[in-house]
Amino acid sequence: MTTPDDDGHVRCDWAVGKPGSADFELYRDYHDHEWGQPLDGRVALFERMSLEAFQSGLSWLIILRKRENFRKAFDGFDVDKIARYTDADVARLMADPGIVRNRAKIEATIANARAAADDRGDLSELLWSFAPAPRPRPATLADVPATTPESTAMARELKRRGFRFVGPTTAYALMQATGMVDDHIQACWVPPTAN
Repeated sequence: MTTPDDDGHVRCDWAVGKPGSADFELYRDYHDHEWGQPLDGRVALFERMSLEAFQSGLSWLIILRKRENFRKAFDGFDVDKIARYTDADVARLMADPGIVRNRAKIEATIANARAAADDRGDLSELLWSFAPAPRPRPATLADVPATTPESTAMARELKRRGFRFVGPTTAYALMQATGMVDDHIQACWVPPTAN
């Protein structure tokens, strides 16, 4: 999109909606202030990895609407706490209408916390080690890939370390969301970041 939004800013097509709706504000705020911004830290990156996995097959808007509920349900995405979850926690999460109740994704989040807790390295360093060299922003959303060699390599390494539900497409979405790549379109008003 190259037409300014109601506030005069040009945004990526996916962040444009009907002004006045709660979903519009939620999407726009996420686009303007979070998506594509460099994110570091074990908890922050584990949260994004988990939410990207829960989003698989769903709309990102569903996840954004439920984000605070996810944070409460998963102890603020504290890796060490989640790594100690038991079958009782799985049952608790499956009964929680505030999150996406998908057993495979819930169990994957717990398995991923255990993998991150067992890993001697730093999750943040590991994930960022796959960030490609900066490149020009895409002209349109049609120029944005679903996967890259880097996201494929990240997914392969995460799987080797015991992580689940983080394939190449989810890994690339994680890279986009956390600023490892800058896929805001060229006309987008959000300032470029140096990853």
